[in-house]
Amino acid sequence: MDNRLVRSRTDRIIGGVCGGLARYFGIDATIVRLVFVLAVLSGLSPLIYVILWIVMPQEGAAAPEPSSLPAPQQTSLDPTGEWQYDPYTGQPLKK
Repeated sequence: MDNRLVRSRTDRIIGGVCGGLARYFGIDATIVRLVFVLAVLSGLSPLIYVILWIVMPQEGAAAPEPSSLPAPQQTSLDPTGEWQYDPYTGQPLKK
């Protein structure tokens, strides 16, 4: 189960923050939205929402898992892929 705190792409009204929080805590997004609306009276809710909007990554924008990354290509001349030019002449290496 992938339980990361991310902004929702599907359950959003403004930025997807409430939808992401609702999915993370396993509750209905309407409840989270009502809590934010009621917290507006304290004056902190808009500030907290904007901070969460900036800090929380958008759903699907997270870095892929290392196991899903493609394997680097191995070359016979340079297994590290570091050398693209001959260090003495400056000419590109033929691969």
